[in-house]
Amino acid sequence: MPIRIGINPLTWTNDDLPELGGDTPLETCLAEAKQAGYEGMELGNKFPRNPAELQPVMKEFGDVGLEVVSGWYSCNLLERTIAQERAALEPHLNLLRAMGSKVLVLCETTGSVQGARGTPVTKRPKLNEQQWQRLVEGLDALGDHCYQRGARLAYHFHMGTVVQTAGEIDKLMERCGPQVSLLLDTGHATYAGANPVTLALKYGARIAHVHAKDVRRPVLDAALKRDSSFLDAVLDGVFTVPGDGCVDFPAVFAALKAHAYQGWVVVEAEQDPKKADPLTYATMGYRNLTKYAAAVGL
Repeated sequence: MPIRIGINPLTWTNDDLPELGGDTPLETCLAEAKQAGYEGMELGNKFPRNPAELQPVMKEFGDVGLEVVSGWYSCNLLERTIAQERAALEPHLNLLRAMGSKVLVLCETTGSVQGARGTPVTKRPKLNEQQWQRLVEGLDALGDHCYQRGARLAYHFHMGTVVQTAGEIDKLMERCGPQVSLLLDTGHATYAGANPVTLALKYGARIAHVHAKDVRRPVLDAALKRDSSFLDAVLDGVFTVPGDGCVDFPAVFAALKAHAYQGWVVVEAEQDPKKADPLTYATMGYRNLTKYAAAVGL
C-alpha cells in the first residue's frame, strides 16, 4: 500500500488536557494501538525522548513493534531568531531521525490560544504583513534544515493559531518554498470552515502528512455559535474518528490518490476517553481508513 496507517496517542491521553487519560500508561496506548491494527504511533508527552530508551519501548509490541510516525513541534519564529529556533528544534529532529521518521510536524504557536481553555478561538492572533514575512522566511530556513537532515517539514495549520483558515493556508503555501510541505488535517480544516477535499486537490503534491479526524457537525455548530474555546469544543466531543462524523473521507482519499500520495495517514481524534473508549474508537478508525484507502487503491 502507498499509504501507512498510524494513530496519535490523543485517543488515549491528551497532552493539552492532562485530565483526559492522564493516568493511562504509555504501554496501554501502544498495546491497544497494535491490537487495533496500526503500524505506528506519533509521539506524545509520555514517550521517552532519548532514542536508546524509546527504541525498546516501540519494539516491545508485536513481532515488528510499532514505528514512530512523527511528532509535534511547537515553533516560535515570531519570537525567536531563525538560529534560536533551529537550535531549539534540533533535539526533536535528532530523535525523529534516530527513530526512522521522515516527517517533522511543526506549527507556529506564538500567541496561540489552542491550549487556553475558556479563551474563544476568535481571540487567536492574526499576522500583519511584517509578521507574515518573518514567518515565511523562518519556515523556509527550517524547511531547508530539515530537508538536509533527511526529513520533510510538514506545517500543521491548527485552530487557535496564526494559520487556521483556508485563506491563511493559501497564503502560507503560496509564499513558502517547496521545502515547506503541508500537513492535511481534515478535522481542523472542517472546524475552520475550509474544505479538506479542496485542500487535498489543491496542495496534493505538497502534502507530506495526513491527520485523519472526523467532526461531529452538531457539536461544531454549537461551539461556533457560542464562540467556544478549542479545548471546550474538544471536551464537548467535536472530534471523532474517521467515518463517525461529517467529513467526506471517500472524497479526501480520492483526492490524495489523484496526487499519488505516499506516506502516513494518522488517526488523530482527541476525545474524552471516559466517554469514548479508546480501543473501540481506535479500532473503528482503523477499519474505516483501510476501507477508504482500499476503495481508491491507496
